[in-house]
Amino acid sequence: MLRRMNHNTPHIPPLALSMGEPGGIGLDIALLAWRKLRRSGPAFCFIGPEEILRRRAQALGLDVPLRRISGMAEATTVFTEALPVLLPAGFPAVSDTPGQAVAENAAAVLASIDAAVELVLAGQAAGLVTLPIQKESLYQAGFAFEGHTDYLADLARRAGHQATPVMMLIAQDLRAVPVTVHIAIEDVPARLSTDSIIRQGEIIAHDLRRYFRLPNPRIAVAGLNPHAGEGGKMGTEEQTIIRPAIATLRERGIDAFGPLPADTMFHAEARARYDAALCMYHDQALIPVKTLDFHGGVNTTLGLPFVRTSPDHGTALDLAASGQARPDSLIAALDLAARMAQAAHGAELPETAS
Repeated sequence: MLRRMNHNTPHIPPLALSMGEPGGIGLDIALLAWRKLRRSGPAFCFIGPEEILRRRAQALGLDVPLRRISGMAEATTVFTEALPVLLPAGFPAVSDTPGQAVAENAAAVLASIDAAVELVLAGQAAGLVTLPIQKESLYQAGFAFEGHTDYLADLARRAGHQATPVMMLIAQDLRAVPVTVHIAIEDVPARLSTDSIIRQGEIIAHDLRRYFRLPNPRIAVAGLNPHAGEGGKMGTEEQTIIRPAIATLRERGIDAFGPLPADTMFHAEARARYDAALCMYHDQALIPVKTLDFHGGVNTTLGLPFVRTSPDHGTALDLAASGQARPDSLIAALDLAARMAQAAHGAELPETAS
């Protein structure tokens, strides 16, 4: 994504980049992203130990100067010359062996996220960009959340904020939200509800206005079944669950329409008719996103009291320190987080061209 920045935009703080799984490609792409963005921005600060970045840079043969800072206010000034690093007090020890995700790192992985959220909620960081975590190793250490998103929502609630997280995937001109996420296909019909579709539709509309400057967002709602049920011949969820949700959203002033057959929702002409697609299950949303831009897709969380984005890929342990990791998705996530933060601060957004 190319950026043409508007020099009249108000200053926003730098972004906080949480450490993620230190045995994966997160360190690789953080270093590569700084090399790409150091002149143009957006500025970001790595939250974690400087030493693990230095070792990974050496393994990759990258010349990336690092600068330990004492506060986020220094990051913007430092960014053009070095990758800023902020180490929270009392940070746990870290093992950063490439290709290995160990439960002993769980405390450090979570400490980085905790510190980054504190910085964002305090206004010292404009938004949070999270490097990928390895959930299996966190589970081994007793992590009690389904994943990153649920944990971030819990941190927000503990800080006294309301949070109803909604996952939105973005690639090129497509924004797609799955109502149900990491569950088996056979469980989807039972987990779908009119209330959950309404709740997510309202959050999508609210945050598209706030973060994307869309005054009247258009939400295309997918059907669950082939051909959107074909009038009940191939399932009744469209009639009993989805249509009532759409009717309620429209009564509440939201431009939602459907249910639409998913197989005709995602070509270019169809995408031009809506601002976000509300899908019924994980792959219905993620397949078109990853088909459009496999390397540059972004995962963003709506419904939080702060901006959060993430690369739309995992830790890729087998690629860590190999020199094969691509920073495209992280760069797109950093760019999107900065644009969302600018919109929330009332700034005129920079123009972009793909």
